[in-house]
Amino acid sequence: MSALRFTKDHEWISVDGDVGTVGISDYAQQQLGDVVYVELPEAGRSLSKGDEAAVVESVKAASEIYAPVGGEVTEINAALEGAPGTVNEDPQASGWFFKMKIADAAEVESLMTEEQYKDFLATLA
Repeated sequence: MSALRFTKDHEWISVDGDVGTVGISDYAQQQLGDVVYVELPEAGRSLSKGDEAAVVESVKAASEIYAPVGGEVTEINAALEGAPGTVNEDPQASGWFFKMKIADAAEVESLMTEEQYKDFLATLA
């Protein structure tokens, strides 16, 4: 698995070949609080960069999860449907939302590295 890349909306993507695994950052899950429900996209759905791909509901609010890059959803993390709290427990590993076949690898390069994301978070404090 490659290094994570991040969006300003706090999604992350990890790329392996032409497949990206997408989730939300630790910062995002902390802001949300206890996650109680996750609505995942259907496999086969085509997404453009920035499209609403999923919804996560917590005790505080509901938030949209946006596609960090364009592509086609190939797999969802069905385990989240029965255990949405996994997003809080392990947001940047087993709490992933979906996998997608990436349409344009250049879109991944436009996202923030972990170091850039940490710098971005520092501006939010």
